[in-house]
Amino acid sequence: MSSDRVVELLHKAYFDELETVMNYQSNAITLDGVHAEEIKESLQADVQEELGHAEQIGQRLKQLDATIPGSAEFSASQDSLQPPEDSTDVLSVIEGVLDAEEDAIETYRSLVEAAQESNDPVTEDLAVTILADEEAHRTEFRGFQKEYPVNE
Repeated sequence: MSSDRVVELLHKAYFDELETVMNYQSNAITLDGVHAEEIKESLQADVQEELGHAEQIGQRLKQLDATIPGSAEFSASQDSLQPPEDSTDVLSVIEGVLDAEEDAIETYRSLVEAAQESNDPVTEDLAVTILADEEAHRTEFRGFQKEYPVNE
């Protein structure tokens, strides 16, 4: 049986994935300009992957006989990933993505630890798999960030 901490982290990850889907979709639609095209395409591809993560997490919660949270329990937290007022501000979106990916990586690392402590190898395996995806996203967006140096 999984611990309360595992279920708590699965709930957090579930909501984070769904919030990321909303923000990636919004930013993919919002961004304009030649420099935005590659970012928009990457965000659109990542929307499907993040939605898949939420589905996997929801299924795991069900397997654990835990509740799958609904929107009434949702509280937004990705302030830095909100669509920019200037639709050509690609760098702010890249930085917002990096913030979201860092948060996801931290959550999944905590979930791996909690699952190990609870002797829950299935949740541990799920967390490790999704963690690898999130680290790959972070690497991709770090590359994009290098192409857009901050002009001060």
